Amino acid sequence: MKLNLESLKDSKAWEGYRLFSFDHDKVKKNTQERPEWVHFGAGNIFRIFPAGLCQKLLNEGVMDTGIIVGEGFDGEIIDKIYTPHDCLTMGVTLKADGSIDKEVIGSVTEAVKCDPTSEKEWAVLEKAFRSPSLKMVSFTITEKGYALYQPNGELFRFYVSDFEKPLAEAGMFLCRLVRLLNERFTSCAAPLALVSMDNCSHNGEKLRSAVVKIAETYAAKGELSPEFVAYVSDESKVAFPWSMIDKITPRPDASVAKMLADTGFEDTEAVITSKNTYIAPFVNAEEPQYLVIEDSFPNGRPALEKSGVYLTTRDTVNRVEKMKVCTCLNPLHTALALSGCLLGYTLIADEMKDEDLSKMVSILGYTEGLPVVVNPGIIDPKAFIDEVLTKRIPNPFMPDTPQRIATDTSQKLSIRFGETVKAYMAGGLDVSSLKVVPLVYALYMRYLLAVDDNGNEFTLSPDPMTSTFQPMLKDVKLGCEGPFDEILKPMLTNEKLFGLDLTATPLAAKVVEDFASLVRGKGAVRDTIHAIVG
Repeated sequence: MKLNLESLKDSKAWEGYRLFSFDHDKVKKNTQERPEWVHFGAGNIFRIFPAGLCQKLLNEGVMDTGIIVGEGFDGEIIDKIYTPHDCLTMGVTLKADGSIDKEVIGSVTEAVKCDPTSEKEWAVLEKAFRSPSLKMVSFTITEKGYALYQPNGELFRFYVSDFEKPLAEAGMFLCRLVRLLNERFTSCAAPLALVSMDNCSHNGEKLRSAVVKIAETYAAKGELSPEFVAYVSDESKVAFPWSMIDKITPRPDASVAKMLADTGFEDTEAVITSKNTYIAPFVNAEEPQYLVIEDSFPNGRPALEKSGVYLTTRDTVNRVEKMKVCTCLNPLHTALALSGCLLGYTLIADEMKDEDLSKMVSILGYTEGLPVVVNPGIIDPKAFIDEVLTKRIPNPFMPDTPQRIATDTSQKLSIRFGETVKAYMAGGLDVSSLKVVPLVYALYMRYLLAVDDNGNEFTLSPDPMTSTFQPMLKDVKLGCEGPFDEILKPMLTNEKLFGLDLTATPLAAKVVEDFASLVRGKGAVRDTIHAIVG
């Protein structure tokens, strides 16, 4: 069985696989004539989640147009995955009982590189943006994709370079997006919703800020009109709904490829692009999934609520996002990532078999997080943690690693833990009662030594601040007895790292104490965690 439209004609050969039930040719024609949904970011999370939602609506006859997807970062995804397989994806859902659900997702009708030098592909996007029928442009470009400024407040050099060029020659994806928006404005000026579906706080606000800044910059140079700037700044014309997305989608896994191959599916070979994107004709992901979107669509929208999406207010999206990111999932993941790297784990699920680590995340979620979580109303926080700790993280068939989750940890601590500390302080709760939060802070510092609990060196996951913080600990070796107060002070006072100046709280002393315990020697990480949670 090959993943292409011709192979699907022999439906008997695909027994055990769910195939789409809509007329693919008709949907493709409809999409070309009156597109409703464009998506940017052609990676794995899109292919199995938003594309899967669209497929559900197509199968049920609720929609009759598909998705045009554009890729603005890694064009090899289009050339090596989408084009050879007729824009089809093999979606593999990994269930906790060891079974897999296999669905051929065909809701993507065209896939193109977001590159004006590829004239035919760029024309597809221009035509879609000129179409008054276009209702929604969604994004999964990662949080970094929205960043114009460095942590020090200066523009990234690639935006400095772009802003020196005419807009038509700009290379950054968001500059090209602004070109497409201007194409829409000058052709029809129809309203539109730009929906970030990336897993970051206030994602719609980040996208809006970047788009408006770029528009203003080129308007100041005389390349764009003040009227266009007013258009993208007016959320009754161009809306930027906030959203919360949650679905764990690891890299394509060899064990999943074998399970597919055993059933006769041939296209299992993964691709690693020159930009280090791991992708394959199939996508493997967990079963639970959540997508909550602010219901702000000035040109109408697909009936997303019929596919399981929560449509709600911005305040509710914000509460759900804070519930997940600050309490019920992301902090637990970060705690397991750091401890897992130090204790030699290579699978997150295996960590939940470790009594100390299981206790650690239970305390972090139930005891330390729940007292300050705001119930969003549409999802119960305790039930969410229950699902995370009993079904999602322990799923032995989810090939997710602590090393992947440890990526960019320095960018996560302020939100995933700092918000809890600030909520304790604002609510008059006893900050000194927290024991796992300061432990995680100390684990991060211990992790920066790049030496595991057995004294073996390991490679740190990519993180933009490693080069800043790791040198601060250059004199710390296993067996050092301190004192560590002055060594750690530059980190403890760093509000961007932890969300607040920890030296202004009782937690600083705890972090220093925990760090001292963690570096006592081989086995100290295990002993410290056990002592704190036991």
